Amino acid sequence: MALAQDPTQARLAKVAVTALSASSIENYDFFIYGTAAALVFPQLFFPEQTALTGALLSFATFAVGFIARPLGGMLFGHIGDVRGRKTALIGALVGMGLASTLIGLLPTHAAIGVAAPILLVLLRFMQGIAVGGQLGGVVLLAMENAPPRRRGFFTSFAQAGAPGGIILGNLAFIAAIQFTSPEAFVSWGWRVPFLASAALIWLAIHLQLRLEDTDAFRRHQQTKTQAVDPAPKDGRSPVLRAFRVHYKEIGLVAAAYIGINVTYYLFMTFAVSYSTNKEILGLSKNTILVAVLVAAGVQLLVLPLSGAISDRVGRRTMLLAGSGMLCAFSFAFWPLLNTKSTFLILVAFIVGLGLMHTTMYGPQGAFFAESFTTGLRYSGVSLGVQLGAVLGGAFAPLIATSLYAATQSSVSVAVYMAVVCAITFVAVMFMPETHLKDIDEAAECAVPAEPAKASGPA
Repeated sequence: MALAQDPTQARLAKVAVTALSASSIENYDFFIYGTAAALVFPQLFFPEQTALTGALLSFATFAVGFIARPLGGMLFGHIGDVRGRKTALIGALVGMGLASTLIGLLPTHAAIGVAAPILLVLLRFMQGIAVGGQLGGVVLLAMENAPPRRRGFFTSFAQAGAPGGIILGNLAFIAAIQFTSPEAFVSWGWRVPFLASAALIWLAIHLQLRLEDTDAFRRHQQTKTQAVDPAPKDGRSPVLRAFRVHYKEIGLVAAAYIGINVTYYLFMTFAVSYSTNKEILGLSKNTILVAVLVAAGVQLLVLPLSGAISDRVGRRTMLLAGSGMLCAFSFAFWPLLNTKSTFLILVAFIVGLGLMHTTMYGPQGAFFAESFTTGLRYSGVSLGVQLGAVLGGAFAPLIATSLYAATQSSVSVAVYMAVVCAITFVAVMFMPETHLKDIDEAAECAVPAEPAKASGPA
Protein backbone atom coordinates (compact mmCIF):
# COMPACT_ATOMS: atom_id res chain seq x y z
CA MET A 1 0.00 0.00 0.00
CA ALA A 2 1.25 3.52 -0.78
CA LEU A 3 2.98 5.43 1.95
CA ALA A 4 0.57 8.34 1.67
CA GLN A 5 -2.30 5.91 2.48
CA ASP A 6 -0.63 3.72 5.11
CA PRO A 7 2.40 5.49 6.54
CA THR A 8 4.63 3.90 9.13
CA GLN A 9 5.95 6.09 11.90
CA ALA A 10 9.49 4.74 11.49
CA ARG A 11 9.71 5.62 7.84
CA LEU A 12 8.11 9.03 8.33
CA ALA A 13 10.61 9.81 11.09
CA LYS A 14 13.44 8.71 8.80
CA VAL A 15 12.15 10.95 6.03
CA ALA A 16 11.86 13.94 8.39
CA VAL A 17 15.38 13.46 9.79
CA THR A 18 16.85 12.97 6.31
CA ALA A 19 15.10 16.07 4.94
CA LEU A 20 16.27 18.15 7.90
CA SER A 21 19.87 16.92 7.76
CA ALA A 22 20.27 17.24 3.99
CA SER A 23 18.72 20.71 3.92
CA SER A 24 20.70 21.88 6.96
CA ILE A 25 23.99 20.78 5.47
CA GLU A 26 23.30 22.34 2.09
CA ASN A 27 22.17 25.59 3.66
CA TYR A 28 25.12 25.58 6.05
CA ASP A 29 27.45 25.63 3.08
CA PHE A 30 25.52 28.32 1.24
CA PHE A 31 25.03 30.59 4.28
CA ILE A 32 28.57 30.48 5.67
CA TYR A 33 29.59 32.23 2.47
CA GLY A 34 27.22 35.08 3.36
CA THR A 35 28.69 35.34 6.87
CA ALA A 36 32.24 35.32 5.53
CA ALA A 37 31.25 37.90 2.90
CA ALA A 38 30.10 40.18 5.72
CA LEU A 39 33.00 39.55 8.12
CA VAL A 40 36.27 38.87 6.26
CA PHE A 41 35.98 38.71 2.47
CA PRO A 42 36.16 42.50 1.95
CA GLN A 43 39.61 42.75 3.52
CA LEU A 44 40.91 39.42 2.19
CA PHE A 45 39.78 39.64 -1.43
CA PHE A 46 39.27 43.41 -1.88
CA PRO A 47 41.92 44.90 0.42
CA GLU A 48 42.54 48.05 -1.65
CA GLN A 49 38.97 49.32 -1.17
CA THR A 50 37.29 51.28 1.63
CA ALA A 51 35.23 49.30 4.13
CA LEU A 52 31.92 50.21 2.46
CA THR A 53 33.18 49.62 -1.08
CA GLY A 54 34.75 46.33 -0.03
CA ALA A 55 31.40 45.26 1.44
CA LEU A 56 29.68 46.15 -1.84
CA LEU A 57 32.15 44.09 -3.89
CA SER A 58 31.96 41.20 -1.42
CA PHE A 59 28.17 41.14 -1.63
CA ALA A 60 28.46 41.27 -5.42
CA THR A 61 30.29 37.91 -5.32
CA PHE A 62 27.56 36.71 -2.94
CA ALA A 63 24.98 37.55 -5.63
CA VAL A 64 26.75 35.35 -8.18
CA GLY A 65 25.53 32.26 -6.34
CA PHE A 66 21.95 33.34 -6.89
CA ILE A 67 22.47 34.05 -10.58
CA ALA A 68 23.61 30.44 -10.99
CA ARG A 69 20.65 28.99 -9.12
CA PRO A 70 18.20 28.86 -12.07
CA LEU A 71 20.80 26.90 -14.04
CA GLY A 72 21.02 24.46 -11.16
CA GLY A 73 17.23 24.34 -11.04
CA MET A 74 17.06 23.40 -14.73
CA LEU A 75 19.88 20.84 -14.50
CA PHE A 76 18.73 19.06 -11.36
CA GLY A 77 15.06 19.60 -12.19
CA HIS A 78 15.57 17.54 -15.33
CA ILE A 79 17.47 14.85 -13.40
CA GLY A 80 14.90 14.83 -10.60
CA ASP A 81 11.89 14.43 -12.89
CA VAL A 82 13.58 11.85 -15.12
CA ARG A 83 15.94 9.89 -12.83
CA GLY A 84 14.40 10.49 -9.43
CA ARG A 85 14.37 12.92 -6.51
CA LYS A 86 17.11 11.13 -4.59
CA THR A 87 19.58 11.00 -7.50
CA ALA A 88 19.27 14.73 -8.13
CA LEU A 89 19.58 15.61 -4.45
CA ILE A 90 22.76 13.57 -3.97
CA GLY A 91 24.33 15.27 -6.99
CA ALA A 92 23.49 18.69 -5.58
CA LEU A 93 24.98 17.81 -2.18
CA VAL A 94 28.23 16.57 -3.71
CA GLY A 95 28.57 19.71 -5.81
CA MET A 96 28.02 21.97 -2.82
CA GLY A 97 30.48 20.08 -0.63
CA LEU A 98 33.20 20.26 -3.26
CA ALA A 99 32.72 24.00 -3.89
CA SER A 100 32.68 24.89 -0.19
CA THR A 101 35.78 22.85 0.60
CA LEU A 102 37.68 24.52 -2.24
CA ILE A 103 36.69 27.97 -0.93
CA GLY A 104 38.26 26.96 2.37
CA LEU A 105 41.51 26.23 0.52
CA LEU A 106 41.44 29.34 -1.68
CA PRO A 107 44.46 31.70 -1.57
CA THR A 108 43.63 35.36 -0.86
CA HIS A 109 44.40 38.56 -2.80
CA ALA A 110 47.66 38.94 -0.87
CA ALA A 111 48.88 35.60 -2.23
CA ILE A 112 47.74 35.51 -5.88
CA GLY A 113 46.36 38.98 -6.57
CA VAL A 114 43.31 39.48 -8.77
CA ALA A 115 43.07 35.73 -9.45
CA ALA A 116 41.77 35.26 -5.90
CA PRO A 117 38.43 37.10 -6.31
CA ILE A 118 38.02 35.54 -9.77
CA LEU A 119 38.36 32.02 -8.33
CA LEU A 120 36.06 33.01 -5.47
CA VAL A 121 33.38 34.01 -7.98
CA LEU A 122 33.74 30.74 -9.89
CA LEU A 123 33.37 28.65 -6.73
CA ARG A 124 30.40 30.75 -5.62
CA PHE A 125 28.85 30.07 -9.03
CA MET A 126 29.34 26.35 -8.40
CA GLN A 127 27.64 26.73 -5.02
CA GLY A 128 24.70 28.38 -6.77
CA ILE A 129 24.36 25.52 -9.26
CA ALA A 130 24.26 23.04 -6.38
CA VAL A 131 21.78 24.89 -4.18
CA GLY A 132 19.58 25.48 -7.24
CA GLY A 133 18.88 21.75 -7.33
CA GLN A 134 18.77 21.10 -3.60
CA LEU A 135 15.48 22.72 -2.62
CA GLY A 136 13.32 20.79 -5.08
CA GLY A 137 14.86 17.50 -4.02
CA VAL A 138 14.62 17.87 -0.28
CA VAL A 139 11.12 19.40 -0.35
CA LEU A 140 9.74 16.67 -2.61
CA LEU A 141 11.48 14.00 -0.55
CA ALA A 142 9.40 15.12 2.42
CA MET A 143 6.18 16.22 0.68
CA GLU A 144 5.70 13.22 -1.60
CA ASN A 145 6.29 10.81 1.29
CA ALA A 146 3.95 12.55 3.73
CA PRO A 147 0.31 11.63 4.50
CA PRO A 148 -2.15 13.80 2.54
CA ARG A 149 -3.25 15.93 5.49
CA ARG A 150 0.22 16.34 7.01
CA ARG A 151 2.23 17.52 4.02
CA GLY A 152 2.77 20.98 5.51
CA PHE A 153 4.11 19.54 8.75
CA PHE A 154 6.58 17.11 7.15
CA THR A 155 7.71 19.55 4.46
CA SER A 156 8.51 22.06 7.21
CA PHE A 157 11.42 19.80 8.19
CA ALA A 158 12.94 20.46 4.78
CA GLN A 159 12.34 24.18 5.33
CA ALA A 160 13.92 23.88 8.79
CA GLY A 161 17.22 23.17 7.07
CA ALA A 162 17.68 26.90 6.50
CA PRO A 163 17.75 27.90 10.20
CA GLY A 164 19.49 24.60 10.91
CA GLY A 165 22.22 25.57 8.47
CA ILE A 166 22.37 29.06 9.95
CA ILE A 167 22.79 27.65 13.46
CA LEU A 168 25.57 25.31 12.35
CA GLY A 169 27.27 28.06 10.37
CA ASN A 170 27.06 30.68 13.11
CA LEU A 171 28.26 28.22 15.74
CA ALA A 172 31.20 27.41 13.49
CA PHE A 173 32.08 31.09 13.07
CA ILE A 174 31.51 31.92 16.75
CA ALA A 175 33.83 29.06 17.71
CA ALA A 176 36.43 30.19 15.19
CA ILE A 177 36.28 33.75 16.55
CA GLN A 178 36.39 32.61 20.20
CA PHE A 179 39.29 30.18 19.83
CA THR A 180 41.52 32.29 17.60
CA SER A 181 42.99 35.75 17.90
CA PRO A 182 41.61 38.43 15.55
CA GLU A 183 44.72 38.08 13.41
CA ALA A 184 44.50 34.28 13.31
CA PHE A 185 40.80 34.41 12.43
CA VAL A 186 41.49 36.63 9.43
CA SER A 187 44.51 34.53 8.47
CA TRP A 188 43.06 31.01 8.70
CA GLY A 189 40.23 30.73 11.23
CA TRP A 190 37.53 31.70 8.72
CA ARG A 191 38.54 28.70 6.59
CA VAL A 192 37.56 26.08 9.19
CA PRO A 193 33.76 26.31 8.64
CA PHE A 194 34.29 25.81 4.89
CA LEU A 195 36.66 22.86 5.32
CA ALA A 196 34.17 21.21 7.71
CA SER A 197 31.75 20.94 4.78
CA ALA A 198 33.44 17.81 3.47
CA ALA A 199 32.52 15.74 6.56
CA LEU A 200 28.97 17.10 6.70
CA ILE A 201 28.30 16.32 3.05
CA TRP A 202 29.53 12.76 3.56
CA LEU A 203 26.91 12.38 6.30
CA ALA A 204 24.15 13.65 4.02
CA ILE A 205 25.11 11.27 1.22
CA HIS A 206 25.19 8.39 3.69
CA LEU A 207 21.64 9.18 4.75
CA GLN A 208 20.41 9.61 1.19
CA LEU A 209 21.80 6.28 0.01
CA ARG A 210 19.78 4.53 2.71
CA LEU A 211 16.50 6.10 1.65
CA GLU A 212 14.30 5.02 -1.26
CA ASP A 213 12.87 7.45 -3.78
CA THR A 214 9.39 8.81 -3.13
CA ASP A 215 6.29 6.70 -3.75
CA ALA A 216 4.76 9.49 -5.84
CA PHE A 217 7.70 9.46 -8.25
CA ARG A 218 7.72 5.66 -8.48
CA ARG A 219 3.99 5.59 -9.21
CA HIS A 220 4.48 8.24 -11.86
CA GLN A 221 7.21 6.14 -13.49
CA GLN A 222 4.94 3.09 -13.51
CA THR A 223 2.15 5.13 -15.11
CA LYS A 224 4.53 6.29 -17.84
CA THR A 225 5.68 2.72 -18.47
CA GLN A 226 2.12 1.47 -18.82
CA ALA A 227 1.02 4.35 -21.06
CA VAL A 228 0.56 3.69 -24.77
CA ASP A 229 2.54 6.82 -25.66
CA PRO A 230 4.67 7.71 -22.64
CA ALA A 231 6.81 10.29 -24.46
CA PRO A 232 5.04 13.65 -24.67
CA LYS A 233 4.91 15.19 -28.13
CA ASP A 234 6.05 18.61 -26.92
CA GLY A 235 9.56 17.43 -26.07
CA ARG A 236 11.22 14.98 -23.71
CA SER A 237 12.68 17.57 -21.34
CA PRO A 238 10.53 18.08 -18.22
CA VAL A 239 12.06 21.56 -17.88
CA LEU A 240 10.68 22.64 -21.27
CA ARG A 241 7.34 21.00 -20.52
CA ALA A 242 7.18 22.77 -17.16
CA PHE A 243 7.68 26.13 -18.89
CA ARG A 244 4.98 25.27 -21.41
CA VAL A 245 2.40 23.77 -19.05
CA HIS A 246 3.06 25.62 -15.80
CA TYR A 247 4.29 29.04 -16.93
CA LYS A 248 1.66 30.79 -14.79
CA GLU A 249 2.50 28.79 -11.67
CA ILE A 250 6.26 29.28 -12.18
CA GLY A 251 5.78 33.03 -12.45
CA LEU A 252 3.58 33.25 -9.36
CA VAL A 253 5.92 31.05 -7.30
CA ALA A 254 8.86 33.24 -8.33
CA ALA A 255 7.02 36.41 -7.30
CA ALA A 256 5.78 34.88 -4.04
CA TYR A 257 9.32 33.77 -3.18
CA ILE A 258 10.86 37.23 -3.65
CA GLY A 259 9.72 38.64 -0.31
CA ILE A 260 10.52 35.44 1.57
CA ASN A 261 14.01 35.28 0.09
CA VAL A 262 14.94 38.97 0.29
CA THR A 263 13.91 39.39 3.92
CA TYR A 264 15.81 36.24 4.89
CA TYR A 265 19.06 37.54 3.44
CA LEU A 266 18.50 40.98 4.91
CA PHE A 267 18.19 39.33 8.33
CA MET A 268 21.01 36.87 7.86
CA THR A 269 23.59 38.76 5.82
CA PHE A 270 23.02 42.50 5.44
CA ALA A 271 22.01 42.99 9.08
CA VAL A 272 25.31 41.36 10.13
CA SER A 273 27.31 43.72 7.91
CA TYR A 274 25.18 46.74 8.90
CA SER A 275 25.63 46.06 12.61
CA THR A 276 29.35 45.25 12.61
CA ASN A 277 30.53 47.83 10.03
CA LYS A 278 32.62 50.44 11.88
CA GLU A 279 31.21 53.16 9.62
CA ILE A 280 27.62 52.35 10.69
CA LEU A 281 26.86 50.73 14.10
CA GLY A 282 30.24 49.19 14.94
CA LEU A 283 28.85 46.39 17.13
CA SER A 284 30.95 43.36 18.03
CA LYS A 285 30.75 40.34 15.75
CA ASN A 286 29.69 38.10 18.63
CA THR A 287 26.73 40.31 19.57
CA ILE A 288 25.07 40.15 16.20
CA LEU A 289 25.98 36.51 15.49
CA VAL A 290 24.44 35.42 18.80
CA ALA A 291 21.26 37.39 18.02
CA VAL A 292 21.00 35.70 14.61
CA LEU A 293 21.73 32.34 16.21
CA VAL A 294 18.97 32.69 18.83
CA ALA A 295 16.44 33.85 16.22
CA ALA A 296 17.36 30.93 13.96
CA GLY A 297 16.84 28.60 16.93
CA VAL A 298 13.37 30.05 17.49
CA GLN A 299 12.60 29.63 13.80
CA LEU A 300 13.80 26.02 13.89
CA LEU A 301 11.36 25.26 16.73
CA VAL A 302 8.42 27.21 15.27
CA LEU A 303 8.66 25.92 11.69
CA PRO A 304 6.95 22.54 12.33
CA LEU A 305 4.14 24.39 14.12
CA SER A 306 3.78 26.75 11.17
CA GLY A 307 3.64 23.81 8.75
CA ALA A 308 1.12 21.95 10.91
CA ILE A 309 -1.15 25.01 11.17
CA SER A 310 -1.07 25.34 7.38
CA ASP A 311 -2.42 21.77 7.16
CA ARG A 312 -5.51 23.05 8.96
CA VAL A 313 -6.05 26.64 7.82
CA GLY A 314 -4.30 26.51 4.44
CA ARG A 315 -0.91 27.52 3.00
CA ARG A 316 -2.27 30.66 1.35
CA THR A 317 -3.64 32.03 4.61
CA MET A 318 -0.29 31.59 6.35
CA LEU A 319 1.74 33.27 3.60
CA LEU A 320 -0.64 36.22 3.45
CA ALA A 321 -0.46 36.64 7.23
CA GLY A 322 3.33 36.35 7.38
CA SER A 323 4.09 38.70 4.50
CA GLY A 324 1.56 41.26 5.77
CA MET A 325 2.96 41.30 9.31
CA LEU A 326 6.58 41.48 8.15
CA CYS A 327 5.73 44.32 5.76
CA ALA A 328 4.61 46.41 8.74
CA PHE A 329 7.43 45.24 11.05
CA SER A 330 10.06 46.34 8.51
CA PHE A 331 9.73 49.87 9.89
CA ALA A 332 10.43 48.70 13.44
CA PHE A 333 13.27 46.22 12.80
CA TRP A 334 15.98 48.67 11.73
CA PRO A 335 15.26 51.29 14.44
CA LEU A 336 15.55 48.49 16.99
CA LEU A 337 19.01 47.64 15.63
CA ASN A 338 19.97 51.32 15.73
CA THR A 339 19.46 51.40 19.50
CA LYS A 340 22.59 49.20 19.83
CA SER A 341 20.84 47.54 22.77
CA THR A 342 21.67 43.84 22.90
CA PHE A 343 18.21 43.04 24.31
CA LEU A 344 16.28 45.06 21.71
CA ILE A 345 18.39 43.66 18.88
CA LEU A 346 17.56 40.17 20.12
CA VAL A 347 13.85 41.06 20.24
CA ALA A 348 14.02 42.44 16.69
CA PHE A 349 15.48 39.23 15.30
CA ILE A 350 13.19 36.89 17.26
CA VAL A 351 10.02 38.75 16.20
CA GLY A 352 11.07 39.45 12.61
CA LEU A 353 12.84 36.23 11.71
CA GLY A 354 11.77 33.73 14.35
CA LEU A 355 8.04 34.44 14.25
CA MET A 356 6.84 36.58 11.33
CA HIS A 357 9.13 35.21 8.65
CA THR A 358 8.48 31.67 9.86
CA THR A 359 4.73 32.13 9.41
CA MET A 360 5.20 32.27 5.64
CA TYR A 361 8.39 30.22 5.37
CA GLY A 362 7.08 27.08 7.09
CA PRO A 363 4.28 26.30 4.57
CA GLN A 364 6.25 27.60 1.58
CA GLY A 365 7.70 24.28 0.42
CA ALA A 366 4.40 22.40 0.46
CA PHE A 367 2.50 25.34 -1.07
CA PHE A 368 4.87 25.68 -4.01
CA ALA A 369 5.27 21.93 -4.62
CA GLU A 370 1.53 21.29 -4.53
CA SER A 371 1.12 23.79 -7.37
CA PHE A 372 2.68 21.36 -9.90
CA THR A 373 1.93 17.88 -11.26
CA THR A 374 4.21 15.00 -10.23
CA GLY A 375 6.00 14.53 -13.54
CA LEU A 376 6.96 18.20 -13.70
CA ARG A 377 7.11 18.99 -9.98
CA TYR A 378 10.89 18.99 -9.46
CA SER A 379 11.41 21.21 -12.51
CA GLY A 380 8.49 23.50 -11.71
CA VAL A 381 9.41 24.08 -8.08
CA SER A 382 13.10 24.54 -8.84
CA LEU A 383 12.49 26.98 -11.69
CA GLY A 384 9.97 29.08 -9.78
CA VAL A 385 11.98 29.29 -6.58
CA GLN A 386 15.33 29.90 -8.25
CA LEU A 387 13.97 32.59 -10.56
CA GLY A 388 12.55 34.24 -7.47
CA ALA A 389 15.93 33.91 -5.77
CA VAL A 390 17.67 35.69 -8.65
CA LEU A 391 15.10 38.50 -8.67
CA GLY A 392 15.11 38.65 -4.87
CA GLY A 393 17.91 37.42 -2.61
CA ALA A 394 20.65 37.61 -5.23
CA PHE A 395 20.99 41.35 -4.92
CA ALA A 396 19.35 41.93 -1.54
CA PRO A 397 22.54 42.68 0.49
CA LEU A 398 23.96 44.66 -2.45
CA ILE A 399 20.78 46.73 -2.89
CA ALA A 400 20.44 47.32 0.85
CA THR A 401 24.09 48.40 1.12
CA SER A 402 23.69 50.72 -1.87
CA LEU A 403 20.51 52.24 -0.43
CA TYR A 404 22.22 52.94 2.87
CA ALA A 405 25.30 54.35 1.13
CA ALA A 406 23.09 56.71 -0.91
CA THR A 407 20.81 57.85 1.92
CA GLN A 408 22.87 57.27 5.07
CA SER A 409 19.61 56.10 6.64
CA SER A 410 18.08 52.71 7.45
CA VAL A 411 14.64 54.04 6.45
CA SER A 412 15.43 53.32 2.79
CA VAL A 413 16.28 49.72 3.70
CA ALA A 414 13.01 49.41 5.65
CA VAL A 415 11.06 50.64 2.61
CA TYR A 416 12.88 48.08 0.44
CA MET A 417 11.98 45.31 2.87
CA ALA A 418 8.33 46.38 2.99
CA VAL A 419 8.06 46.53 -0.81
CA VAL A 420 9.30 42.96 -1.34
CA CYS A 421 6.90 41.70 1.34
CA ALA A 422 4.09 43.45 -0.53
CA ILE A 423 5.16 41.68 -3.76
CA THR A 424 4.83 38.32 -2.01
CA PHE A 425 1.44 39.28 -0.58
CA VAL A 426 0.05 40.26 -4.00
CA ALA A 427 1.46 37.15 -5.74
CA VAL A 428 -0.07 34.82 -3.14
CA MET A 429 -3.43 36.55 -3.59
CA PHE A 430 -3.44 35.23 -7.18
CA MET A 431 -2.51 31.66 -6.19
CA PRO A 432 -5.11 28.97 -5.37
CA GLU A 433 -5.19 27.18 -2.02
CA THR A 434 -3.54 23.74 -2.25
CA HIS A 435 -3.53 22.07 1.17
CA LEU A 436 -6.52 19.83 0.30
CA LYS A 437 -5.31 19.04 -3.22
CA ASP A 438 -4.73 15.42 -4.34
CA ILE A 439 -1.12 15.45 -5.55
CA ASP A 440 -1.14 11.81 -6.73
CA GLU A 441 -2.49 12.29 -10.26
CA ALA A 442 -3.60 9.09 -11.99
CA ALA A 443 -2.66 9.84 -15.58
CA GLU A 444 0.13 12.31 -15.77
CA CYS A 445 1.54 11.29 -19.08
CA ALA A 446 -1.27 13.14 -20.76
CA VAL A 447 -0.40 16.78 -20.20
CA PRO A 448 -3.48 18.95 -19.58
CA ALA A 449 -4.62 20.81 -22.66
CA GLU A 450 -5.04 24.04 -20.75
CA PRO A 451 -2.02 24.92 -18.56
CA ALA A 452 -4.05 27.02 -16.13
CA LYS A 453 -5.85 23.90 -14.90
CA ALA A 454 -2.65 22.18 -13.82
CA SER A 455 -2.68 23.74 -10.35
CA GLY A 456 -6.28 22.90 -9.51
CA PRO A 457 -9.26 25.19 -9.03
CA ALA A 458 -8.68 28.89 -8.57
